[in-house]
Amino acid sequence: MVASSLYRRLDRCPVLPALAAIATMGVLTSSSGMAATSKIGRTWPIAEPDALSEIEGRAAHVPDMKSAFGPRANWSAMKAATLGIAQADRARTVVPFYTLDSDIRLPDGKLLYARGYSFNPLAYVSLPQRLIVVHPRDLAWALRTARPADFILLAAGSPGDPDAITLGERHGRALFLLEERVKVRLGLTVAPVIVAQTGQKLMLTEVDRSKTDRRATR
Repeated sequence: MVASSLYRRLDRCPVLPALAAIATMGVLTSSSGMAATSKIGRTWPIAEPDALSEIEGRAAHVPDMKSAFGPRANWSAMKAATLGIAQADRARTVVPFYTLDSDIRLPDGKLLYARGYSFNPLAYVSLPQRLIVVHPRDLAWALRTARPADFILLAAGSPGDPDAITLGERHGRALFLLEERVKVRLGLTVAPVIVAQTGQKLMLTEVDRSKTDRRATR
């Protein structure tokens, strides 16, 4: 009777579950430590080459891009779209409507959307980051203005300006070229301009850099 009563009291003791958990952790830790230093069954050496060594080996045989294609300034892929220079602070909105250039059909052939159908992508998706579009000469301002998640796009600069790759390596930040189709799609005309989503529209904030420079010197 005494033993039975004692057992019931211990069974109701809230400390027992914690002790049981600690004991279980000890067993698992011991087992994990043994498994990490033990061999079970037959083993074979790894036949595949080290991934990093393979990448380095392949990279060593990549032809020099400059000798193969000439200076980066002459590459068509490095040609950015041209924009004028903002002469005044101005804000305007654009709705980036998209028009289908072909029919969209379901797998069974049923027409879902016909060619010529227009819609606003911002009604379905959001643009969490801003786009800051500048000429290379205003890159320092863009770097100060941009948030970590913002994209910086470079419009065509003056002859002799470093290319986007060089500037990105110099400042330690990814930079992108402004493509002509993006320029048209967003309705861009001048730079610097900050593009941000407001509801189902894009807000384009054009910045007169001459004014910002004068305010900075005061």
